Amino acid sequence: MFLGEYRHSVDEKGRLTVPFRYRQLLEDSGGYITEGIDPNLLVWQKETFERMAEAITALSFTDREVREFGRLFFSSADRVQPDASGRILVPQFLRDKHGLKGEVVMAGAGLYFEVWSPAEWVKQSEKLGKVQENADYFAKLNLFLKQSE
Repeated sequence: MFLGEYRHSVDEKGRLTVPFRYRQLLEDSGGYITEGIDPNLLVWQKETFERMAEAITALSFTDREVREFGRLFFSSADRVQPDASGRILVPQFLRDKHGLKGEVVMAGAGLYFEVWSPAEWVKQSEKLGKVQENADYFAKLNLFLKQSE
């Protein structure tokens, strides 16, 4: 599971050093990088991305929203495999679109990790820092854990 927050730099060739804890989850079969729904990028383990891809392609292509989401998900996706130094290549068009050069923020999100520009991460952090709004939001989700009997 991808957890925590890290800061690393994208070098001039577009390579991003992946934190060791994240890299361990990508070492065997690599992963995929794709555009997020928010102004960020998502890096998925290969198996998780492929399950998501199967779920998307199983939906009706006659549904306009399904086609549009598929375009977003697949057209921005690329395979990634950490190199010997633990770096992945962030495609140029994704770096340009999200203003990723120099320092970036990588944030764990469970099944994937996110890559943010520092400016966008500040906006996101401010939003997440509103305690009462978060409490109200999470109450609507009805998240709870069953206690063991």
